[in-house]
Amino acid sequence: MPDRVNGSKKANGSKKAVAESHDSHPASHAIAQNTIRIRGARQHNLKDIDLELPRDRLIVFTGVSGSGKSSLAFDTIFAEGQRRYVESLSAYARQFLGQVDKPDVDAIEGLSPAISIDQKSTSHNPRSTVGTVTEIYDYLRLLYGRAGIPHCPHCDRAISPQSIDQMVDRVMELPDRTRFQVLAPVVRGKKGTHKKQLSSLAADGFVRVRINGEVRELSDAIELDKNQSHTIEIVVDRLVKKAGLEERLTDSLGTCLKHSGGIAVIDILQEESRVRSQESGGNVVELPTGQSLRAAEKGGDYGASDSSPLTPHPSPLVFSENFACPEHGAVMEELSPRLFSFNSPYGACPACHGLGSHRKFSAELVVPNPDLPVYAAIAPWSDKDNTYYLSLLCSVAAAFGFDIQTPWSQLTDEQRHILLHGSKEAIWIEVDSRYRQSKGYQRRYEGALPLLEKQYQEANSDVYKQKLEQYLVDQPCEDCKGKRLKPEALSVKLGQFRIADLTGVSIRDCLNQVNSIELSPRQAQIAELVVREIKARLQFLLDVGLDYLTLNRTAMTLSGGEAQRIRLATQIGSGLTGVLYVLDEPSIGLHQRDNARLLKTLHRLRNLGNTLIVVEHDEETIRAADYVVDIGPGAGVHGGRIVSHGSLQAMLDAPDSLTGAYLSGRQVITTPAQRRSGNGRMLKIRNAYRNNLKQIDVDIPLGKLVSVTGVSGSGKSTLINELLYPSLQNHFGSKTPQPKEMEPIGGLSALDKAIVIDQSPIGRTPRSNPATYTGTFDIVRDVFAETIEAKARGYKPGQFSFNVKGGRCEACGGQGVNVIEMNFLPDVYVQCEVCKGARYNRETLQVKFKGKSIADVLAMTVDEALEFCKNIPQAAAKLQTLVDVGLGYVRLGQTAPTLSGGEAQRVKLATELSRRATGKTLYLIDEPTTGLSFYDVHKLLDVLQRLVDKGNTVLVIEHNLDVIRCSDWVIDLGPEGGDRGGEIIAVGTPEEVAESTHSYTGKYLKQVLEQYPPVPVTA
Repeated sequence: MPDRVNGSKKANGSKKAVAESHDSHPASHAIAQNTIRIRGARQHNLKDIDLELPRDRLIVFTGVSGSGKSSLAFDTIFAEGQRRYVESLSAYARQFLGQVDKPDVDAIEGLSPAISIDQKSTSHNPRSTVGTVTEIYDYLRLLYGRAGIPHCPHCDRAISPQSIDQMVDRVMELPDRTRFQVLAPVVRGKKGTHKKQLSSLAADGFVRVRINGEVRELSDAIELDKNQSHTIEIVVDRLVKKAGLEERLTDSLGTCLKHSGGIAVIDILQEESRVRSQESGGNVVELPTGQSLRAAEKGGDYGASDSSPLTPHPSPLVFSENFACPEHGAVMEELSPRLFSFNSPYGACPACHGLGSHRKFSAELVVPNPDLPVYAAIAPWSDKDNTYYLSLLCSVAAAFGFDIQTPWSQLTDEQRHILLHGSKEAIWIEVDSRYRQSKGYQRRYEGALPLLEKQYQEANSDVYKQKLEQYLVDQPCEDCKGKRLKPEALSVKLGQFRIADLTGVSIRDCLNQVNSIELSPRQAQIAELVVREIKARLQFLLDVGLDYLTLNRTAMTLSGGEAQRIRLATQIGSGLTGVLYVLDEPSIGLHQRDNARLLKTLHRLRNLGNTLIVVEHDEETIRAADYVVDIGPGAGVHGGRIVSHGSLQAMLDAPDSLTGAYLSGRQVITTPAQRRSGNGRMLKIRNAYRNNLKQIDVDIPLGKLVSVTGVSGSGKSTLINELLYPSLQNHFGSKTPQPKEMEPIGGLSALDKAIVIDQSPIGRTPRSNPATYTGTFDIVRDVFAETIEAKARGYKPGQFSFNVKGGRCEACGGQGVNVIEMNFLPDVYVQCEVCKGARYNRETLQVKFKGKSIADVLAMTVDEALEFCKNIPQAAAKLQTLVDVGLGYVRLGQTAPTLSGGEAQRVKLATELSRRATGKTLYLIDEPTTGLSFYDVHKLLDVLQRLVDKGNTVLVIEHNLDVIRCSDWVIDLGPEGGDRGGEIIAVGTPEEVAESTHSYTGKYLKQVLEQYPPVPVTA
């Protein structure tokens, strides 16, 4: 049956009648099984569209940015699939789930359970890693917990079972008169009240237990929180080490091993006071059976009548019938998967609690510019608006013989150390009279870093904490060296590898190591299924082009494209069928070399029996699709219609399809015939070696459009975002320290500023919008304030702001909507009943300019506003730049959170373009083509070229071949990603890089240059 597309609006009654007649027809159910039918979709800018999509196919939604692709794919199809699933749950369950509004669509039939794989779901949890997200680490924990061989952390000897005699011999090595208690752990880290367990222990004759570190009498009423995890240990015996104790100790240990499943704990106790009560005629002791007797000898065994307070020794001896090193006494618990979990107290490194790092104040960040005088060098204190820290520094300077006006770099090492870490002896500290009545006091100076740490821990203000966080840095844990696990877990081997040996290398090397593990017949039998699953999931990661990542890489450091492809690989590993997957540009951040592997993965997911809807601009993905839907023809109010659907050829032939025009060659992004020569100046980067960069040297020519290229993970972002930009900030007076992993950059005198244009939001609240960000709204408010009506009423520009009291509607606070919380249903945004969404009060809306109120202006698109403001030169100039970057469809008052990353980035570009050019600015832009169609890339390139034509330098990190071939200079990194990258492969014009035989970028660049040869520029 042919697909049906309808862009015309129907009456609701007729639609309902059609729906009823369709549902009653027997053939409709067969159709629904083979197709997904959408009827009357009006979400956002969609123009009441009807569409049928084939199931079990790879479907690509394409079109210009803002045409409605995401509105149809995510906000309509996926949202309805998720909503139907959530509504199948009980009201009680729904209150714990994020609810989804019902999309504005008449009906969707044939919808499968839907899974969204987008770019916005990157975890911000420092405990989440590539291994945990893909579940590979869970399988590794299971593998090592069941088939691993424990080794001694000290001598690397395989640990063997331990007998009671060996345990007794180890305890008898303690110094004489050492007091200890023998404990039998019976409950370890389990939730519940454990009443039956405690009653059973009392019935067995035991007197005391230690619960969560506290000794309790079993005769007492013990109430435990059922929602908390508890550790319960029987106090089997309490002894003092002396000669002749062996028989008693053997019996006690035997009782321990019997009740605890083979584990005994010797808890060594320390006296807090040497004062002992001499009044008691003897001390109570406890036998293994729990019965008490009176000791005849004073100072022997001890018990409840002993008056000396005792505290546990920090390092108890743990014995096991199963594993112990005969030489060092190192003991392992019975191996289990939780021992290898850094998110569990049983496996996490006790020093860093499984994070692998500590957040500490960095001396380099606290003192970013050593050339400043002492009183201004400590950045957090120089921001203060009082004299307390100045008085403190003056006191330290007086005590240690230097002047606070001395540059920090000219102090001795000892003086700098005292200022940062404190003094051993007390000094006289003068204090401003506004803070103390006395003139001063004698105290040890703690040091800037400890004082900042104290302030950070005690701060009640989130704003102040965020201010201090910029001086914190993650430092690898000294105990586990960043491996997150305790020594016992790190000492377990499987074949020749520890678990950290597999998680610390690239995915590619990890798969090779798993294939080379040497297993005994018993281990092979246990590990067969688990190893097969690990290999399959590692291969999936290789297939989506992520072979350079490591399993211990923190998830929050991944880019949006990397995180999306990881989730894609995880879904393949799950093996689900009959699912509708909706993907948002999975090719983002992926080099052309890896596109084929990604497409192979998508086809594999389809071949399992799933339907894939991919929102994509990549040419190779569009050509590989089974079904192509082009949405447009324009963006915003000019889009929202189905331009073509069906085969690729249908889109190529569609006269209104901009995507088809570029793919068919009717429109072309021309390659410049000549490359700019620049201004002759260079930024010289020398000896850069952070992350995977291998001490590279590179020159960046100024006055050109420069592209930094290379496969994913080759080191592009490290070079530009982590080294170059902080160095530029340091040069231009920011409190950012010069990166240690490179020499100071040469040639910076040729620049006056550096600007990063990324895809972060232009604002996080509905009060921010393109009009306010670009400064257009200030001009418009001034114009309204100059009208005769406004002057007659005495209105100032502030009257026309919806962010301050005066002219805004106070019923909604100038937001235009009121939020109503609906408990287990999603929050409802209701239009303000007073202002009807206009944001302003009645008096303000009565002031008109050209017949329009201030609310009418905010409701205009940029194209409409440009026509409206054509006689206001300042506003027209700013609006023209928004049109130039392809945002003519955006409304001036559109709230910032509703803008995509690409739209936000182009708003920033337009803002920079509208400013007065100095000709000495360096613009750093990271993948500006993300989310852009061919048409939008064409417009973006025009804007970038205009910035360079003004004498500025534009440096882009990019994979898009159209941007690369239109650049003046290309710096290609590689050859691979991860540890096999980080080198300069090729440098020069696009033509020169295309001739490089070692460059993957050059290989594809040569093909595209042959397809689109340079065209001479006409005057």
